[in-house]
Amino acid sequence: MSVLLEVIATTVADARVAAQAGADRLELVTAMGEGGLTPSLGLIEAVVAAVEIPVNVIVRPHSRSFVYDADDYAVMLRDVRAVTAAGANGIVIGMLNAAGEIDREGLARAIDAADGLAVTFHRAFDEARDLHRSLDVLLGFDAVTNVLTSGGQASVLHAEDTIRELVQQAADSHCTVLAGAGLTVDAIAGFVSRTHVEAVHFGSGVRVNSNGLAPVDSDKVAEVRALLTSA
Repeated sequence: MSVLLEVIATTVADARVAAQAGADRLELVTAMGEGGLTPSLGLIEAVVAAVEIPVNVIVRPHSRSFVYDADDYAVMLRDVRAVTAAGANGIVIGMLNAAGEIDREGLARAIDAADGLAVTFHRAFDEARDLHRSLDVLLGFDAVTNVLTSGGQASVLHAEDTIRELVQQAADSHCTVLAGAGLTVDAIAGFVSRTHVEAVHFGSGVRVNSNGLAPVDSDKVAEVRALLTSA
C-alpha cells in the first residue's frame, strides 16, 4: 500500500511544484519559521484554484501558545468559516487547555464551524501532557481524520517507538496518524518500515537545501513519492 505524502506549501508556486512532483495533499501555511500560521484568504483561494490535490489549511492565529482565549477563538472560528468558503479540503487546527489536555470544547466549536470539512489536529498534540490519552480524546471526534505528530519529540525520527504505538492505537479507526517534523529523504523508507505509518508530512525535508524558508524542491518530492510507493 502506498503511503500518503503531505507537503507543506507556503506559496502558489510551492503548491504547483509539490502537486506535480507527486504529493497527495498539501498543508497550506504562512510564517513557516513560526511553525505555521493562518494564510491569507487570497493565498488560500489561489492555491485551491491552482492544484487538483486536496488542500488543508492551517488555522492558527499566533505562535505564542496553543492555549487560546475567547478573542483567539473568535478569530479562529471566522478563519475556519473563510477556509470552508474558499473551497479547501480541510482545516489543520489544535488547541490545549492550561492543564496540557485537548481543549474539547474549543475543538468541538471549530468542528462545528468547519461544516463537514476534514479536520487535522496539528502538533499542539505533541505538547499535550499524555499523548495516548490525548489520542483517545481525538478518536472520540469523528471529524478528526488526522493527527499530525512528531511523537512528542523535536524530530519524529527520535520517536519511532511512540509513533508505532500511536499507529497501533489508532488502527481501524477513522483517524490516521500523520507523522511529521524532521523527516528526510534518506530516512523515510526505514522510518515507514519500522513504524508502519500510513501517512507522512514533509516541510523542510523536501525544500531546497532542506531550508524551511526555501521553495519546495521537486526532485526531493518525487524521490520521496517513489520511496513511499515502494514502501
